[in-house]
Amino acid sequence: MADIIDPQLPIIDPHHHLWDRRSLPPAGADAHPFVQAIALSPLYLLDQLLADMGSGHNVVATVFLECGAFYRAEGPAALRPVGETEFVNGVAAMAASGLYGPARPCAGIVGHADLLLGEGVAAVLDAHLAASPARFRGIRHSPAHDPDPDVLGILQRNPPELLADVRFRDGLRTLARHGLSYDCWLLAPQLPELVAMARAVPDLTIICDHLATPLGVASHAGKRDANFAEWARGIADLAACPNVVMKLGGLAMPFGGFASFMADPMATAAQLADEWRPWIETAISAFGVQRCMFESNFPVDRGTCDYATLWNAFKLISAGASADEKAALFSGTAARVYQLAV
Repeated sequence: MADIIDPQLPIIDPHHHLWDRRSLPPAGADAHPFVQAIALSPLYLLDQLLADMGSGHNVVATVFLECGAFYRAEGPAALRPVGETEFVNGVAAMAASGLYGPARPCAGIVGHADLLLGEGVAAVLDAHLAASPARFRGIRHSPAHDPDPDVLGILQRNPPELLADVRFRDGLRTLARHGLSYDCWLLAPQLPELVAMARAVPDLTIICDHLATPLGVASHAGKRDANFAEWARGIADLAACPNVVMKLGGLAMPFGGFASFMADPMATAAQLADEWRPWIETAISAFGVQRCMFESNFPVDRGTCDYATLWNAFKLISAGASADEKAALFSGTAARVYQLAV
């Protein structure tokens, strides 16, 4: 492994998952690339997270993002996702004991709730907050959709234009009234939908995950770079909404069709920086460092690189930034947006 760049720079990783997928059948060679990626880490719990956090970079805290893990097996369907928050709050409490070191994994928690419940989602939000009053920060109910089902594979779960649904927007407004944020994962062609929603719900803090995932697979194969200008216009429109923040990452997932995904040998940090730089620099230029945060998206992004290499790549991309700018990109924005006392 290459040397760690700027090992003392404090990092808050604002986007990772925890799960136990060992009961799932192994992914075959013909499985969707996303399935192949997550199959690389069938078990990702506190021990695995701590190993990544301890791989050389100064990761002082993290934020957990919902991933459908450890839902309650019984009770009303709407409340079953609260089981995930209960589980992660326990993990966070273990880490907060100091037994595993000074870092604070899962200092913030973003769970799931069905926002199509409209105002009725309030009961679910109250249950999440009761399960983790000190750490629960928001909801992710992602509207990711593409007309070609081969793009998302098992993640093709949503109808088109979910963000425009009246019930969904009522759910978002209820989220805002609770003082919670909304994490949104969607695909580059859906950017206009997120812009319209952000304008319609201006009191809601919205975090756009994974650079609004540019596409280069299935029916989009070979079109990613040709569509860069359209993506960049969408990013600029989104940045004009002051209630939106951007997560810089997720390009290690398969959806972009980058050459580094599942490459053998694995891409170096320098190669990843060259591959990802146009997208990341465009987003930073549009949003500014105070509304951007680097994210790991681990263990999903293990399909392209290990944790240490990922953060090295981000540090190479931001090498020309000032100390204050780096502080915002690597920890400050995340601490402010997710209200982390670290």
